[in-house]
Amino acid sequence: MAREPQQERSRTTRRRLIDATVECLAERGWAGTTVGVVAERAGVSRGAAQHHFPTREDLVVATVEFLAEEQITEVRRRAETLPPGRGRAEPVARMLLNLYTGVKFRAALHLWVAASTDEALRAVLAPLEAKVGRESHRVAVELLGADESRPGVRETVQATLDLARGLGLADLLSDDSKRRQRLVRQWAKVLEPIVGEAADRASAS
Repeated sequence: MAREPQQERSRTTRRRLIDATVECLAERGWAGTTVGVVAERAGVSRGAAQHHFPTREDLVVATVEFLAEEQITEVRRRAETLPPGRGRAEPVARMLLNLYTGVKFRAALHLWVAASTDEALRAVLAPLEAKVGRESHRVAVELLGADESRPGVRETVQATLDLARGLGLADLLSDDSKRRQRLVRQWAKVLEPIVGEAADRASAS
């Protein structure tokens, strides 16, 4: 009986440390995000933080994996509310083009920039980001019902995600939401044939 509360406390502490890591990265960047700073932000002792994450790199791995899982879970949850058939194109475009905004994207961006000049961090981050990229692509394919055996479809899906990252960058310095909405409507027209083919396949089955 005593193990359950301990396990729950351990999960809670890990989550507080990960949340604090995201906040510190977004505010201070990689250089200012140390285990000690994160522990203080999370309200735990440095020893407790290092028990869960002995190094800063361990924190990064856990944080990137957590952010990716949370993002994918949220996208799939929202996808359940989308209309079926051809009407999905614009809401799917809006969902995908808003993927890379907010504090979590800002935190991830600091890691990418730091990894471009830090070989040790890049060695940790590159395989994680490749895994996250594959999962993001897979989810986009699911949302669109895309048939990637069709010429150009895979490239269009990837271009959607690349566009989303670019829009996320544009939003870092100023509120870019109005321009993004115009782009959503235009990009939905690019995605309509893909969504339309999926709707046709569904109705024929």
